[in-house]
Amino acid sequence: MSDRQRGDQPRGTGSRPAEAIGLATIARQFYVRGKSKLEIAEEFGISRFKVARMLTSARDRGLVRVEFELPAPIDVDLSDEIRETFRLPRVLVLERAQQGGGRAEVRRRIGQLAAELLTEIVTTEDVLGLAWARTVNAMTEFLRELAPCPVVQLCGVRAGRDMRDRSVETVRRVAEISGGAAYPIFGPLVLPDRRTAETLRGQPGIAETFDQFGKLTKAVVSIGAWQQGESTVYDALDSAECAEISARGATGEVAARLFEASGRPLSAGLAHHVLGITAAELGRVPEVIALAHGAAKAEAIRAVLASGIVHTLVTDAAAAKALLMLAK
Repeated sequence: MSDRQRGDQPRGTGSRPAEAIGLATIARQFYVRGKSKLEIAEEFGISRFKVARMLTSARDRGLVRVEFELPAPIDVDLSDEIRETFRLPRVLVLERAQQGGGRAEVRRRIGQLAAELLTEIVTTEDVLGLAWARTVNAMTEFLRELAPCPVVQLCGVRAGRDMRDRSVETVRRVAEISGGAAYPIFGPLVLPDRRTAETLRGQPGIAETFDQFGKLTKAVVSIGAWQQGESTVYDALDSAECAEISARGATGEVAARLFEASGRPLSAGLAHHVLGITAAELGRVPEVIALAHGAAKAEAIRAVLASGIVHTLVTDAAAAKALLMLAK
């Protein structure tokens, strides 16, 4: 933050230099010297309410300019607007200037921002869950350090997509960085039927991982949209299944769990043969960090936010602006 002194006539003050210097003096006491409004009021013999009005007036007239120098490329205004609009504890919106290079590059930059956040907030008291998703995998590429904690895989892997970077390997890599125990899921995301899914859930290694779901304190997930190329499971189903689920109102997706536009979890047959954390279990995690980018996912993001499971959203300016348009 900085106070601005001008040799010429201050913008918006007309020919009232006495008023301008009065506002600037009050602003300097508050912004530069760090005095409270009550202290300023007592010093100048005015009410603290008048001090507040004068500070507002000084900003409105351009006598004071407030600037933010963040250590990461975050759009402060959009972040705060999304936070307020959707009543979230924390939002990080990637600056528009950081969005060149196509979707893959934006994904990497979202991942880098999420990695920096995770490094900062994870403690030795945490149990960290990671969903399989390309953006989550991109995040792990930028992790260099992490507090020692267990790392738990939240769902199986979609066969045929990003196989070079399986979730099992991602969980192992993060656990190695952290020094904590790794709990992988050696199995596919979507099984052919309910019986197969139940059989695999009972396997010792997978059952041990599933037992960790109730202990999770933080989870990193990606928000998908129920459309081709934007979902972890859409392309794994045949067209008839996709159409049926679409007709039932599927809008957003997290770890193969579907949500209606209202935020309500969608009860579909798919839920019974998915190998992963349930929407109810995810809803009990104290902090869920959701990653998503692109204006095309705005409706899906809004649906997942409406569910109440997300506490921190990491997104880009394009998605943020589209979200705000939907909220009008």
